[in-house]
Amino acid sequence: MTKIVNHWIGGKSVEGASGTYGPVTDPATGAVTTKVAFASVDEVDAAVAAAKEAYATWGQSSLAQRTSILFRFRALLDEHRDEIAELITAEHGKVHSDALGEVARGLEIVDLACGINVQLKGELSTQVANRVDVAAIRQPLGVVAGITPFNFPAMVPMWMFPLAIACGNTFVLKPSEKDPSASIRLAELLAEAGLPDGVFNVVHGDKVAVDRLLEHPDVKAVSFVGSTPIARYIHTTASAGGKRVQALGGAKNHMLVLPDADLDAAADAAVSAAYGSAGERCMAISAVVAVGAIGDELVEKIRERAEKIKIGPGNDPASEMGPLITAAHRDKVASYVEGAAAEGAEVVLDGTGYTVDGFEDGHWIGISLLDKVPTSAKAYQDEIFGPVLCVLRVDTYEDGVALINNSPFGNGTAIFTRDGGAARRFQLEIEAGMVGVNVPIPVPVGYHSFGGWKDSLFGDHHIYGNDGTHFYTRGKVVTTRWPDPADAPAGVDLGFPRNH
Repeated sequence: MTKIVNHWIGGKSVEGASGTYGPVTDPATGAVTTKVAFASVDEVDAAVAAAKEAYATWGQSSLAQRTSILFRFRALLDEHRDEIAELITAEHGKVHSDALGEVARGLEIVDLACGINVQLKGELSTQVANRVDVAAIRQPLGVVAGITPFNFPAMVPMWMFPLAIACGNTFVLKPSEKDPSASIRLAELLAEAGLPDGVFNVVHGDKVAVDRLLEHPDVKAVSFVGSTPIARYIHTTASAGGKRVQALGGAKNHMLVLPDADLDAAADAAVSAAYGSAGERCMAISAVVAVGAIGDELVEKIRERAEKIKIGPGNDPASEMGPLITAAHRDKVASYVEGAAAEGAEVVLDGTGYTVDGFEDGHWIGISLLDKVPTSAKAYQDEIFGPVLCVLRVDTYEDGVALINNSPFGNGTAIFTRDGGAARRFQLEIEAGMVGVNVPIPVPVGYHSFGGWKDSLFGDHHIYGNDGTHFYTRGKVVTTRWPDPADAPAGVDLGFPRNH
């Protein structure tokens, strides 16, 4: 019997009423294992209405009440991390250890939310004028929404909702329809932790559900992670409706390797960052920029390591890399490799046509390595989101920085060098939101914020960290005068208010 994933509205599972369902496949076998209900406009409206009703009391709840629930949620999440990782592997395909890592990074933001009382502290200035005090406070927005991608079905939602609800908002999540089960399990754990009904809701679906959230008058803010074209659409559409928006888009992350770098460490890092999670990461390294004469040696070291990667089902402990999410995505990724030679690249490793014995119908693709890739090639210009690594050659550090800064994306980047002066120049000169120095995937820890520049971010706020708290609250300044009983009447004064 095929499993059915329904919505979560008002603190309980709600069967889909639209009659429309989407297939969820096991990427390792290609078999449809689950059907997910797609929400109609009315069902999205019901979720927003439940969130709005819950906000009337949740928005006025004490910080102690909110954080105590989040502490219980954190304990439950830790207890059930293996179970959540298994759901991720079954629907996304990533190996179990990688899925566990995803849950752990989501836990970081829950930790941050548990200590939200420090970040929500206001400011007070006393006696700014005669018996006048000024206070700055932050208050929640109301109903907020999150629209999240398939590649991190647990972590990215947890980049959003813990902070949002800790700040006093209520939340409507629209997760990816490709791997929806983890979001429902998170909802169940929140309910078990004591979160009031309606504070957290989940609606599944496609563009119908997304567009309704973007236009709904009761949704005050929208958080999004996904591709650049959709991020731009989300930002444009929601902003036109007066909503606050943080929309994180795509990436083409570069790793600049200088001639003085430890090439073994650089090759290890390039392979790990390019092929981990089958390259389905917005922070994956997809372009290595080799400076000077080291290119041939570096490519050979990368090839030696890449050829040893064990590809197989995510629930096999021996597997280091799993399949891609869908057959259509696998075919799209393969097309970049198949056309690379005609565009001037040298195909060092070709992973197209790869299969795993006993799992021939899975969404498999092997490791691909392209060398001497021209910047005009589609494999370089597009975000491939698969296990394809491009190597580009430049003569100097300055040429490498210019090449990277010429990219329309500015999510993350890294430099590998032993030269502290060069590293310092790089972190100041490079046009990207997150920079690694001998760190290939510079994803910030939870108490710093995550976000890129240029076409990798639309909106003014990065996600989680201090930016996350600011995004989910709005500031208010209160000026107060309490006259002393001994004061004489001040009388009427039509002049500009004085502060002295």
